Amino acid sequence: MSLLGLEVGLTGCRALVVSVDGRLLADVGRGYQPSADLQQCLLDVRGIWSAVSQTLKEAAARSRSDPVTSLAIASAIDAFVPLSREGGVLAGCMLADSDLELGDGPTLEDQLGRERIYEITGQIHRPKTVLARIGALRREQPELYRDTWRFALLGGVVAHLLGALATSDYSVAGGTLAMDMHQRAWSREMLAAAGISPAKLPALAPGGTPVGTISTRVAAELDLSPRTVVTLGGSDLACQALGVGAVSNGIAILELGASIHQTAVFRTVPLLSQFQADGLSLTHHLVPDLLLADLVHRAGGAWLRWFMQEMAPGEQRESSRRGVSLYRILLGELPATPSPLWVRPMLDGRQGQAGAIENLTLSTSRGELIKGLLEGAALHNLWVQQRLELKGVPVRRYRVTGGGAGMDRWTALCADVLNRPLERTTIAQGAALGAAMLAGIGTGAYGGVPEAVEAQVRVEHTVEPNPRHHRIYSDRLTHYLG
Repeated sequence: MSLLGLEVGLTGCRALVVSVDGRLLADVGRGYQPSADLQQCLLDVRGIWSAVSQTLKEAAARSRSDPVTSLAIASAIDAFVPLSREGGVLAGCMLADSDLELGDGPTLEDQLGRERIYEITGQIHRPKTVLARIGALRREQPELYRDTWRFALLGGVVAHLLGALATSDYSVAGGTLAMDMHQRAWSREMLAAAGISPAKLPALAPGGTPVGTISTRVAAELDLSPRTVVTLGGSDLACQALGVGAVSNGIAILELGASIHQTAVFRTVPLLSQFQADGLSLTHHLVPDLLLADLVHRAGGAWLRWFMQEMAPGEQRESSRRGVSLYRILLGELPATPSPLWVRPMLDGRQGQAGAIENLTLSTSRGELIKGLLEGAALHNLWVQQRLELKGVPVRRYRVTGGGAGMDRWTALCADVLNRPLERTTIAQGAALGAAMLAGIGTGAYGGVPEAVEAQVRVEHTVEPNPRHHRIYSDRLTHYLG
């Protein structure tokens, strides 16, 4: 028996098949065709299903020697599909990133206030959410709203198309701004403010709950057994935490990509509202009684991309022609010691979008400038780490993920700034692996999370911090804050 984890995002999907004892059997990914209609903020459900079904079929073929017995889905939190009572798809997959909610009426913030929204949901208020988009649909497309039986979230839609229930877990529901994180139920107060009936939202259950089996027709199309169990998965963030083994107090995640995600794992502490001031959104982990505190810093790879586009456009074109990664070339120029530049991180709403560079001279090298940019982003992470620890949330080590996880100079820089070890796990597709682990937990292949982690998660590389470098960075942060 083998376990399949399916990661379904907004641009593509990936299936990972592993044996119960942790052997990688298949890793298959595809993008959606057609891609998103950005103007309408829609994805073609047929395109999603085509990519998913092809991916599942190929993954099943590659793992035929150890057939798949259970699967679970890790999904993005900001998309949904209207379903009819008969189970039909009534419209495209709608993305929360839409301007439809910007009408003349009072917003959720106007009605409830940011503090009350955070108190209920644990989420930093943002105007573009699933809750706001469904509210906009009710106003702008009342007939579609009336005809919709359930607004299924992205992972639930895929489960529904497989033949199972379109149930949602708490980690996905928490990101919609519609769930009461304390009651683990849809918030009647939030829904009333948006004018949405709770009857139109999917049932909620813990990740790892079996929600059906693949239909006979779909099983035949995908070369899977009709006895294949569909187990409830979770959000891509929560599944990634599980898939890299961040399942206890003191382990955090650092995802290095176009944006930097910093996610702490912790048991609940008094006065959760204190996290709001630091811009931290809270959601349920897939591990019982654990929460995730997540902050996105829109820098990192985005600053590297800005540098390539504005400072090295010729090299970018040439490296693209040759099939060489300019990212790796640029990171290879980073000096071994802290940059003489001080790139001041913005600790307000402009973080990742603006900054101030000190000590720039005519002798500054390109590598020093790039390192200074990355140091500035990492100093913001150090500030967040210090704020977390003041709230009683320890951070003893990080599991590093994302495209930057394999770039040793970037991870070494982060370890030095944060003064914490950075650990890279063997399987880079943490979200898909976490979903596969849930598939095993839900069908009894594992007795629980600890057994699943022991079987599937292995640390292959650890970067230790340089204390001397950290003292320099710590002094810089003190200077910035002063």
